[in-house]
Parts: sequence; C-alpha cells; structure tokens
Amino acid sequence: MRGETDRRVVRHRAPDGVADARTLGRRPHVVVVGGGIAGLCAATGLAERGVGVEVIEREDRLGGRVGGWTEQRPDGSNVAMSRGFHAFFRQYYNLRALLRRADARLNCLTPLDDYPLVDGAGRWDTFRGLPRTPPWNALLFALRSPTFRFADLLRLNPRAAAPLAAVSVPEIYRRLDHIDVDTFLDRIRFPAAARHLALEVFSRSFFAPPAQLSAAELATMFHIYFLGSSEGLVFDVPEAGFDRSLWSPLGKHLTALGVDFRLATTARSVELAGSRRFRVLLDTGRGIDADGVVLATDVAGLRRLLDASPGLAKAAEWADSVRGLRNAPPFLVQRLWLDRPVAAHRPAFLAAGGLAPMDNVSVLNRYDRDARDWAARHGGSVVELHAYSVPSNGSPERKHIDRLRRELVGRLHQLYPETRRAGVLEESVLWRADCPLFGVGDFARRPGVRTPHPGLVLAGDGIRIDVPAALMERAATTGWHAANCLLARFGVRGHELRSVPTRGRLAPLRRLAELAREAER
Repeated sequence: MRGETDRRVVRHRAPDGVADARTLGRRPHVVVVGGGIAGLCAATGLAERGVGVEVIEREDRLGGRVGGWTEQRPDGSNVAMSRGFHAFFRQYYNLRALLRRADARLNCLTPLDDYPLVDGAGRWDTFRGLPRTPPWNALLFALRSPTFRFADLLRLNPRAAAPLAAVSVPEIYRRLDHIDVDTFLDRIRFPAAARHLALEVFSRSFFAPPAQLSAAELATMFHIYFLGSSEGLVFDVPEAGFDRSLWSPLGKHLTALGVDFRLATTARSVELAGSRRFRVLLDTGRGIDADGVVLATDVAGLRRLLDASPGLAKAAEWADSVRGLRNAPPFLVQRLWLDRPVAAHRPAFLAAGGLAPMDNVSVLNRYDRDARDWAARHGGSVVELHAYSVPSNGSPERKHIDRLRRELVGRLHQLYPETRRAGVLEESVLWRADCPLFGVGDFARRPGVRTPHPGLVLAGDGIRIDVPAALMERAATTGWHAANCLLARFGVRGHELRSVPTRGRLAPLRRLAELAREAER
C-alpha cells in the first residue's frame, strides 16, 4: 500500500510524561463511551500507554457509522453490509495510523485510480492524471474541466476568493463561518456549471446542501484536498467488508492490549462521583468508576447522556454548546444486487451533481472482495446508490423513501443504460439522519475536546478541533487528542498527531489573502 508522501505534513507534538501508566502509584482507568473511529482512537492511545480502558458500545459491533455487519439474504447467502461508501484519503494521517495498529502495510485498503464526476448535462470531470503539487493540481483541474472555461477564471472576484486560496485554520472560521456556501460562491462569481459538478459534490459529502453548509467548512475542505496537501484526491477503500477488514483485526489488537469491550451496552449517565472521580451508569444496572471518561458518541447520544447527567449540565455554557449540536438532513443508501454485470468500463465510484436525488453510485464488485465473489457466483453486479441531504417533501416517511428508491434507480438507468435490462435479485435500503451538521455560525459555539470537567473529554466528527481535518479524519484526530488530554492529566506521554499544513502553503496566495483581509477592515 502506497504511503503518505507530503513532505510538508505538520507534526503536532505529544505531551511529555512517563512512558507507561502502570509505573504510576495507581494505574488510571478510563471509560470510553462509543466504539466508532473516535472512541477506538482514544482507546488505542490510552491502552498503548498502559491505561486501563473499557469501551462501551451500544451496537453489537465496532466501527460506529463506519461499521460493518453480515446479513443473510433470502437465498441463504451471507453478504457483508455497511452504511455505504467511504473514501480513505491519503491525507487522513491519524485515521490511517489507527488502522496500521492491526495492519502495518494497510493491506486492508485498495486504491481507486479515479474519482470521476458527472452532471445533469452529461459533462464529466476526472482526477486521473492530475499533478499532486498545489496549486497546479487545482489549476489543471479547472482548466481541463468542461464546466470551467478560461474566461471564467478572469471573471472570478479575486478579493472574495482569497480566503479559499490561502486557508488558515482556525482563522478561516472567523472569516467565513457566518455565511453559507451558496452565498460565498455567488460572491466569488464561481461559474454555475462548475459549482454543480465540483464544489457542490464536495459540499454534499458533508451531508448538507450548500445553502446550509458553512463556507468555512468548504474552504477548509478545499485546503485539505487541494491547495493544502500534495497527497492528491485519489483515495483508498476497504478491500472487503468493513467488519472483517478493518474493525475485527483492530478489536483483537486492542483486546491483546487489555481493552475490555462491552458491546450491545448503553451508557445511561455519567456521575461526578465514585472512588475514581466519575461513575458511568450502564443500562445493565452496573456502575463503572473511572479516573477519566471519553464521550465519543454521535450527536443524539451525547445529548441524551448530558440530559441524564445533572452534574455535567451544571456547566451551563458548555451544556448549551452540546445541546446546540445539530444533525444534518437524512440520507439514503440503496444497495442493489443485479442479475447481470454493469458495463466493464464503468468506474468503481462516480459522483453526480445536478442529478437529484443521486449523489453518487458505486460498483462494489470493482473493489470489494465480498461483492466480487457474489457477482462471480451469480453472473451479476452489486451497485450502491447514495442520496445525501434529502429534503423533506411532507409525505409520510415510508412513501418518501419509496419515491427516492424509484428515483435513484431511474438515475442509475440514465447513467448506466445497460442496467435497464437488469433484474434486481436483492435490495437493501438504509435511511439515517445521524451525521453532524456543520452549519452557518456553528464553529464558535461547537464544543471542543476539553470540557469544564477535568477528566471528561469529547471526541467525534462533530467536535471542534483547531487543525484542518474533516469527516472520518476529524473523528480520528479528536479521538487521539482526547487520549492525549487524559494522558497529560495522568502525567503519561502522549501520541504525536499529524495534519496537512495549518495554513496555505503558497506565500503569494497567503499575501493575497492578507491584502483581502486588510481591505475588509
């Protein structure tokens, strides 16, 4: 597996201390609530330094929203399932560091050599063959795009676009978090066709329509994947079911380190009491005393814990910031097992803009070993259709979902006409609304990893951290940072974190952004 190559990666120093918590007078014990990416990073960081760790996970599996499981289909066959496609970019340094704990060479991931985009007019963009070095990657992408003409570059408003070209974190949130993506792109005079085919696709990957997403998040995303990193936009994907390829090996690794997993168990509340400072009460009736607690749940789970924990809520301003977290609109994932192959030239993954409700389609048997085995046995194919940020139409949920299913299949037939003749042997539909919203003005009031309660920390992709990270990498980064905060409290050495540069890497663009800021004043 190709390694990360950017020489300008930023290394965030770890707190110093003793090498192993078992050398202390009393070995600290920490409860991690949540077995997703953030919780697993926190558990790994603590256990590797000798801290006793218990992980409480309400599901019967690890991985959280990137978890996997096995379902038996009506024909008796077992199929690997997940919540849908996930891209493991090369600049996800802290997530990949977690996976390397159980798979040093990352053989669990396989590269996809392209990430094409298509819009409603049939125009295609591709990331194949782009240079990885900024700004040539972004410039060549724009110049060869069918939706971005050279004249469009001349019409751009350079002063308004300056923050996009020289992002600095967290400064970019002070500049742009108060406006939405649509308004920001209007100010830039970004061409409409390119907006649909490029930036809107990335905006919706945050599960939010451009009118609801903070422009600062879009600018940070542009920095992470384009102008701030030379890792490129080609990514890796799990080569088999997520549970088998990612989380089962990691779970075994952590168990060997002494981590105690309590699956299918819910944490009901957290008390500021007990012999070790905290007591975590479980739905089993048991209470666990702990020196530290990591809350690495989704937004709804975090709010439920807060409401059930009066002692925590006494920190009123912080409690309000937790209650202010919001979920993005719902999304739908539709997986189809077809009785005939998709045409051989179809890409493994295709993003769509201006083709509502379709956001992307993936052909799983192009890269997933389990889907490939099924397709070989049945002479068919396995495709997955995504609709992000689904607006409500006022109809009952079941009717709404059924309509979306039909519309997604119609878009599949439009994009891949050979599927019109295919029969659907099996279908699976997942409807969820549990991803955090990165809305306008949210950043300043979003809770961070540290809390007013010493020894209690938060982690997750909805938690604030002032380094450039997004999606799964934000979950991983906050999880490692949560572990570091507790390790520092215990006097134990932490773990170095990495990120793409925290400010624009090109001096001329940084100077342009500074001039734009001066003009704003």
